[in-house]
Amino acid sequence: MQFIDAHCHLDFPRFDGCREAELSKARREGLAGLVIPGVRRGHWGRVRDTAHAQDGLYYCLGIHPWFVAEHSDDDLRALDEALGERPDRCVALGECGLDRLHGDLDAQLPWFEAQVAIAARRQFPLVIHSVRTHDEVHGVLNRARWRGRALVHGFSGSYQQACKLVDQGCFIGVGGVITHPRARKTRETMTRLPVDSLVLETDAPDMAPEGVERGRNSPAYLGRVLEALAELRGETVASLAPRLLDNVRRLYGWQPGDVGE
Repeated sequence: MQFIDAHCHLDFPRFDGCREAELSKARREGLAGLVIPGVRRGHWGRVRDTAHAQDGLYYCLGIHPWFVAEHSDDDLRALDEALGERPDRCVALGECGLDRLHGDLDAQLPWFEAQVAIAARRQFPLVIHSVRTHDEVHGVLNRARWRGRALVHGFSGSYQQACKLVDQGCFIGVGGVITHPRARKTRETMTRLPVDSLVLETDAPDMAPEGVERGRNSPAYLGRVLEALAELRGETVASLAPRLLDNVRRLYGWQPGDVGE
């Protein structure tokens, strides 16, 4: 049984000195690959180098909404040019998006719109950060007439909001939050969405599952998310895992065999 972590910050300093050990542990649990999102231009090189260090690691380039103030139009041009070169192992633009709880939403909006336009022009999927902005994210994609694939990672909105995003071409990221009984709304949403709209992620080192210290999440815990999702949906892990594997391959444009068996 194999799975892919669709969103994991393996380049973060939290993993310095233990990166290979955490990956080895995760591979023993069934990890076939993972995708490392970029969050600011100054870290793009680190993200790329981390992805190229081992087989099965891929990355994205993008400007996270928390860090838009430290960037300029030159960085957007650099992002456009970098994606235009179709760099090896770069599978998406992200993470980009909106966050109502961190920073100025009005300041974030043009950066998100610009990155949606770049992804559309360069024909890359999007990896989207959305915190209490699911309606706004849907509005941006709708106005842009988005027809590509996208991941709304760490989703914690309503079932109705999820359905609108799925109809817009988005996959919904399922992470450690569903292992927490208090996350009733998110857990209910994940039981009702069509399985072909879901992908597994850890967002490590953040979004820790129940019983894991905050900030100490790891791709090795992705199996816990899978088990929780199977229990919530009343399915077996064995029947659910291959469908989720197929979903993340469709999201990132991989063919069977490109990542995992």
